[in-house]
Amino acid sequence: MSISHVFDTYATTKKGRIMHFDVVLNEQNPAVALGYAREWLQHIGEGDAAVTLNTCVFCHSAEAPAALQHDIAQQGYAIIKMEGCPV
Repeated sequence: MSISHVFDTYATTKKGRIMHFDVVLNEQNPAVALGYAREWLQHIGEGDAAVTLNTCVFCHSAEAPAALQHDIAQQGYAIIKMEGCPV
């Protein structure tokens, strides 16, 4: 397995709901992570949610499981949903 980089991310919707999720990449680049966070939010219909470099922060590096590596290979990133995210 290769090493991936995890960005702990919080986004606030226009209705004030907070979503907590991780953006996982194969590069340690906060600007790229933020872009992918915004892309994913758009994909789930929350494109107007507020997310910034202050709320999308590098957390740690680790070997990503195969399922996450698959997502990274397919779309450049993977998302780990935590709190407040749609199922």
